[in-house]
Amino acid sequence: MAVFTAVSDDEIARWLGRYPVGAFRAARGIADGIENTNYFVDTEDGAWVLTLVERIAPADLPFHLRLMKHLASHGIRCPEPLADRDGGLWSPLAGKPATLVTRLPGRPEMAPQAPHCQSVGALLARMHLAAADFGPAPANTRGIGWWPQAATALAPHLGPAEKSLLDDELAAQLAWAATPAWQALPASAVHADLFCDNVLFDAAGEPGVIDFYFACHDKWLFDLAVTCNDWCIEAATGKLDPLRTADLLDGYRTVRALTPEESAAWPMMLRAAALRFWLSRLYDWYLPRDAKMLKPKDPTALERILRSRRAGGPH
Repeated sequence: MAVFTAVSDDEIARWLGRYPVGAFRAARGIADGIENTNYFVDTEDGAWVLTLVERIAPADLPFHLRLMKHLASHGIRCPEPLADRDGGLWSPLAGKPATLVTRLPGRPEMAPQAPHCQSVGALLARMHLAAADFGPAPANTRGIGWWPQAATALAPHLGPAEKSLLDDELAAQLAWAATPAWQALPASAVHADLFCDNVLFDAAGEPGVIDFYFACHDKWLFDLAVTCNDWCIEAATGKLDPLRTADLLDGYRTVRALTPEESAAWPMMLRAAALRFWLSRLYDWYLPRDAKMLKPKDPTALERILRSRRAGGPH
């Protein structure tokens, strides 16, 4: 989340006239995140999140909104898009596709402990099973097809050690993705960005998921590895914390057992997830977009994670 497109209160109030939400009261921009423009919006009938979608083509936006509705209908705590009076789930605002979704109660847990990891693991497995019958999903725009392009664009900005790491890991991942074992891993629509700041715990400790705008078709194991690499690390070293990792995986397995092929692929998928986010953070650091409010994330943390996964250790 970020503010790339500034919108006045008057513009928001006029746009909200399309929705059965009562009179506009207040809006404030959300600085967290790096992809879309987001505002907390309060009306007389409730609390909402307004998103102006910056990169997703209008033709692709219905997938993300329908996925949220699908998951919500299967009991997943997530934002639910609100239809306007014409039945549409989005409409233009300041020249961008914009949508209004319910605002989940709760707060993120940025220093998760084992119980948080266990509950998030179970939630992720329920999301995978719920998405299994959702239908087609677009390819991951920051997935393996994008990695070589990003590496080429970043090459002039990297030192020798970074470039050597990137070239070696990219070659390993491309070779692995060409194998039948990788191609046979279970896949469907996935969240693909389940970091700690994208989960809100309510007063009862129940987790809910936000920010589905990186959702795509990918491997379930990749989605789990992305989650593990953020929820279960020792920040100073990038190493996995054995207890939190075990609880995340145990939570997942209480809902859905990993296949033998997924268990064998786990170390390599942890590396793939680390590479994906190291690349995207390098890209946003060296080749940023203009924004009114933006906090690019330091890529060095993901470099530490990738080096740690390549060195092996407890999984």
